[in-house]
Amino acid sequence: MKKLLSVAALLTFTVSTAFAATNKECVKVDNAQIEALFDKWNASLQTGDAHKVSENYLGDAVLLPTVSNQVRLTDEERVDYFKTFLKKKPVGKINSRTIRLGCNKAIDTGTYTFTFADNTHVTARYTFTWAWNGKEWKISSHHSSAMPEG
Repeated sequence: MKKLLSVAALLTFTVSTAFAATNKECVKVDNAQIEALFDKWNASLQTGDAHKVSENYLGDAVLLPTVSNQVRLTDEERVDYFKTFLKKKPVGKINSRTIRLGCNKAIDTGTYTFTFADNTHVTARYTFTWAWNGKEWKISSHHSSAMPEG
């Protein structure tokens, strides 16, 4: 009986500890704040500095970029992509979007158009998954793909 109580106490402690570790406080956020995160990301493109753009992403974020077949999983890989992309001097504009809010996460998905310095443009579908890292919102995944129909 004593052994059974010890096992029960240990299980209760383990479950309580696990629950406490996953029971985090949710940061309040609204659609306008998530919309502003795109504006911040887009402004970082305007700096022309690939490192500043990469600072918007979590260290282990996934980037599935518009104009590259390579999945970018590290800061180094994201910086490499943006160094090339930024040479075109892109300016992004949201065409349509849907935002879904959750506990310390948000999804912003829709279509956007990038206009480049040479007046060419590309319209793409996008999904930004945002995560609260305890201090600020960062991109945890970003998928962008050119529209399949001209």
